[in-house]
Formats: sequence, C-alpha cells, structure tokens
Amino acid sequence: MTRIVKLFVFVLMSGAVAAGTDIAAAQTSSSTATVAAPVAENPVAHVRDARSWEYGPFVNWGTGVGDRSDFKFLWAGFQLAKPLTPVLHAGVFSGQFEFGGNIMPLWQAYTPAPHYAQYTCIVSGTPTPCTLPVAGGTYRGVSLTPVIFRWNFLTKSRRVQPWFQGAGGLIYTTRQFPPSYSSAPNFSVDGSTSVWNFSPQGGVGIHYFTRDRRSIDLAVNAVHISSASLGDRNPGVNASIQVQVGYTFWK
Repeated sequence: MTRIVKLFVFVLMSGAVAAGTDIAAAQTSSSTATVAAPVAENPVAHVRDARSWEYGPFVNWGTGVGDRSDFKFLWAGFQLAKPLTPVLHAGVFSGQFEFGGNIMPLWQAYTPAPHYAQYTCIVSGTPTPCTLPVAGGTYRGVSLTPVIFRWNFLTKSRRVQPWFQGAGGLIYTTRQFPPSYSSAPNFSVDGSTSVWNFSPQGGVGIHYFTRDRRSIDLAVNAVHISSASLGDRNPGVNASIQVQVGYTFWK
C-alpha cells in the first residue's frame, strides 16, 4: 500500500511539473506574440529597423520667389533611396541617415510670354536707354538629382516619419534657360544663357504610412537654379518653392 501511495504521489508531481512547463511555454509564446505585434502594427518602426529600400513616383508644383515670382514649375519623376545607418542618438536630433536620388523626365518651366523690356545699353561708351526683346514661354527638359542626403528623425509615431534633406541636381532644357534679353531683333534667341543648369536645394517633408510598406509623401523644397556661368549670362532663378507629393513603396 505504501508503495502504491508513493507511486500515486509521484504521478501527481510529474503531472504538475508537465503542466507548469506547458504554462510557461504558453506564457513565453504569448510574450513573444505581444512583442511581435507592435512591429506589424508600427509601419514606421518596421522600415526603420529593416533599413528598407524605398522607391516611387512623385510630382512637384512650384513657383519662383522675388523677381522670379512670375515663373511657375511642373516636375514629375521617380525616386530611389535607402537608409545607410542604424538610429543615431543625438537628443531631439536622433535619427537615421539616408542616401538617395531621383530622375525627372518631365521638367517644365512656365515663364512670361516673349516681350520687350527697358534696359540700359552702352552706345559708343555712353549708357543709353534701349528696348530689347526678352524670350519667354514654356521651357521643357529633364532633370537628374544624383545626390540626396536625408535625415529621418526618430519618432514614436506609428504613421508619420518626418525628415529634412539637402540635395544637388542637374537640369537640361531644350532651350537656353532662364530667358534673358537678346540683342537680336527677334525673340528666337533666348539670351545667351545655357541649356545646362544646376539645382542645389533643401527641404523638409513627411512619409505618412497608409499601411505596412506603403506611404504617401508630402514635402516642401527650396530650389536654386543656376548655370554656374556656363552661358554668357547667368541670371538664374535665385529661389523657387516646390511642393512635392509622392507615393512610396518600401522593400
């Protein structure tokens, strides 16, 4: 009888140990699920931790500033980028460094129609008022921005990823841009500027994640356009403000 009691107690204890093991395993599984769930529910943290490639189309609409306020712009293209570092901690500036580039097969500038304007001409060494033709109208071309340095701020938001960036690009237009005055007696000469221009720029923006690995992008960029004196004249566009809307896929 004593042996039977001892055997019965041993079976009960074995069952209790097994049950405890099952409960611990279940708790561990539950804990793992609890940790994993926020990753799936936090698209911002998901792509940040994975350093995901990002790519997608965008469109820009902009206007010149100051003496170029009558210039309007429409650009559209495709952008590719990738975070290169883990999160770097620097207080409120904590974030992640990203490198990218874009190409814009659609680049258009809308300027005032060809017209006459008053200038001061030098005639026989004497400044003399004169009226000269100034080219204008719609300018078309393509643009490449091979260098985009972006800083993605560390955020607790599950949907919004803010950033700021600096970039440099190259523009080619089918006519010399921007338009300038010409000594020719017609509007066919664009003013001895250049078909090649550079576009240093900087801006801020956000990715708004609609779901995992998909975001709508909003940005505002300040863009300077200048030929660096590749042409005889370099009036440039000292500043333009560009509003950008895009859609990004993350992989």
